[in-house]
Amino acid sequence: MPQPSRSHARPRSLQAGGLRQATESLENREFRKVFGSNMAFFMAMGGQSIVRPWLAFELTGNELDLGIVSVAMAIPMFLLSPFGGVLADRVERRRLIVFAQAFAMASEIMILGLILTDHLEFWHLIVTSAMMGCALPLIMPARSAIVVNIVGKKALGPAMALNMAGVNVTRVLGPAMTGFLIPVIEVRGVYAMNISLYAIGLLMMAVVQRMPPPHNANPDSVMHNLFEGFRYVGRNRLVLMLLIFGLVPMFLAMPFQTLLVVFSEEVWHVGPRGLGILHASSGIGAVVGSIWIATRSSGAGRQRMMIISVMLFGTFLAIFCASPWFGPAVFLVFLANIFASTFSTLNNVAIQLVIPDVVRGRISSFLMMSVSVPLLGNLPVAALAQEFGAPMAVGGAAVGAVFAALALYAGSPDLRNLDDHVRRATSQH
Repeated sequence: MPQPSRSHARPRSLQAGGLRQATESLENREFRKVFGSNMAFFMAMGGQSIVRPWLAFELTGNELDLGIVSVAMAIPMFLLSPFGGVLADRVERRRLIVFAQAFAMASEIMILGLILTDHLEFWHLIVTSAMMGCALPLIMPARSAIVVNIVGKKALGPAMALNMAGVNVTRVLGPAMTGFLIPVIEVRGVYAMNISLYAIGLLMMAVVQRMPPPHNANPDSVMHNLFEGFRYVGRNRLVLMLLIFGLVPMFLAMPFQTLLVVFSEEVWHVGPRGLGILHASSGIGAVVGSIWIATRSSGAGRQRMMIISVMLFGTFLAIFCASPWFGPAVFLVFLANIFASTFSTLNNVAIQLVIPDVVRGRISSFLMMSVSVPLLGNLPVAALAQEFGAPMAVGGAAVGAVFAALALYAGSPDLRNLDDHVRRATSQH
C-alpha cells in the first residue's frame, strides 16, 4: 500500500492549526489529482442537483415526483454501498473509481440524448437516477480510502476537511451556475456542460497512482468480507453510535435540499435563478463550515462541537421554513449549512480516525449508506409537503432532527466520551 511521504507523516502545522494546516495536503501531488477530480465530478453533480428536480417538476408538476426521483437513486445506493465497500478493500481503488465514474457519465449522456431528440419522459429520469445510485457506492468508499492512503492518519483530519470544503465549493458553483444558465443556454446546454465536467474528473482520476488494497486484506469470499464488516461495526459500539448519530438527524432534515425547488416556485416565486441562489447560499455555508473545521486544532473538543452544530443546524433550518421573505431565507439557509457541514465533517473524520485500514472501505460504505438513507427520507417529507406544504413539512423535520440528536447523545456514553476515544486511536499511529 502506498505510504504517505515524510512531509505528510508528521506535519508541523497540525500542531499549530490555521490556514497552513488546512492547505498542507495540497503539497502532495497525488492528493492534488484526487482533489481536482473531486472538484470536477462534484461540480457536475451539483449542477445536476438543480437540473434533475427541475426537469421532474417541469414534466409532472408534482412535489411527490421529486421524492420519487431521489428514492430511485437512494435505493441502489443503500443496497449496493456495502458491496462497494468490500470492493474498495479488495481491488485496486483507483481503477474502481474510474470504472464507476465512466458508468455515471454514461447515464447522463443518455438523458442528454433524450433531451436533444425531444423524447425525454419522467421514467427516464427514474432509470438514470437509479444508474447514478449504482455508481456512487463504488466511487465514494474508494475515494475516502484513497485520501487516507495518500496523506496518512496524522494529516487525515485537515485533508478530509479540505476535501469536503472543495466538494462544498462545487455545491455553490454547480447549482448557482446551473440556475443562472438554464434560461440562457437551456437545459440541453447545461447538460452538455456537466458531462464535460464529468469527463475532466474521469481523466484526472485516471492519472492518479495505483492504490492496491491493504496488504492484510482478507482473501475470503465477497460475502465473508461483507459480513466481516458488519461484525466489526457490531463489536465496535463507538463506530456504530457514530454512524447512527450521523444518520438520524440527516435523515430528518436533509430532504430540504430536494424541496428547495418547491420553496422557490411556490413559496417565494423566484424561479430557477432564485433556486440557484438558495443552493449557492446553502453551499457557501457548507464551505465555511468545512474550512473552519480544517483550520481548527486537531485536539479541539470534537464531541461538544458536534452536538452544538447539529442543534444549530436544525434550529436555523426551522426558522428558514418560517420565513415569509426570500432575502432572510437565503441568509438562514447559509447559517443552517455552516453547522450541517461542521457536524458531518466532524462525524466522518472521527470515524476514519478510529478504524483500521483493513476495514476502511467497508466502513466508508456504511457512511455512504448514511448518505443514501437521507435521500430515502425525501419521499416521506415530500409526501408531507404535498399534504401540508413544504414549509410545514421541512420545519417539522428540522425540529425532529434536533430532538433525535439530543436523545442519541444523552443515551450514549461512547458519544459523550468521543474525544478520549479519538486521542487513544490516533496515539497508536
